Amino acid sequence: MKDIENSMNSQNLIENWQQVSRQMTQACEHSNRQAEDVTLLAVSKTKSADMIATLAQRGQVHFGENYLQEAIEKIETLKEQPECAGVVWHYIGSIQRNKTRDIAEHFDWVQTVERGIIAKRLNDQRPAEMPPLNVLIQVNIDNEASKSGCLPEQLPELITTIKGYERLQLRGLMIIPAKTDTNAFARTQQLFDAIKQSHPKLNGWDTLSMGMSGDMEEAIAKGSTMVRVGSAIFGERN
Repeated sequence: MKDIENSMNSQNLIENWQQVSRQMTQACEHSNRQAEDVTLLAVSKTKSADMIATLAQRGQVHFGENYLQEAIEKIETLKEQPECAGVVWHYIGSIQRNKTRDIAEHFDWVQTVERGIIAKRLNDQRPAEMPPLNVLIQVNIDNEASKSGCLPEQLPELITTIKGYERLQLRGLMIIPAKTDTNAFARTQQLFDAIKQSHPKLNGWDTLSMGMSGDMEEAIAKGSTMVRVGSAIFGERN
């Protein structure tokens, strides 16, 4: 394998990943939750395919990518490597209409659906031979003008729309809260639970993606089932 990156060797990378995994386990213990109930999504944007392969060999399964063309190159590079056969790819970047076909054809999950037209295009362009595309709705929980996501009051209509698509599997919600909002995680958990109660036939509603490197302990305490960690594992972005 080629040199991982000038800024980090493979041993540093593995130690960082192990440390994050321990922190997650401890956070689950403090919240009386099972460690297996929370998934670690390693955010590998701008990082090399070699780094992903190194962690995949150690058992990391889920990887998140923001930049579509870069991600597709890595997916194509790694799909022939046996140690990466079980890798699950999440698209966590913004979605324009001209990106939907590539996302639908290459990813297992999309965490940033916020509009009905995007959901329709992903459904229509998902290859029939692939399993349904797992979808999270990104919620702009703080109504920040600078952030993507649908508003909480727009959720019912979008959920109804996505439920009608056979090539999509609606799994839950994703948020990127304002740094100053100390209640965003709790409010999102309440929203998530309310949707589950009001849609009892919504099979697969099981994922609450919230929490990153700096706040994953708090997010886990408030019910997160998936934390998105990049810099604490891979180091600062290039």
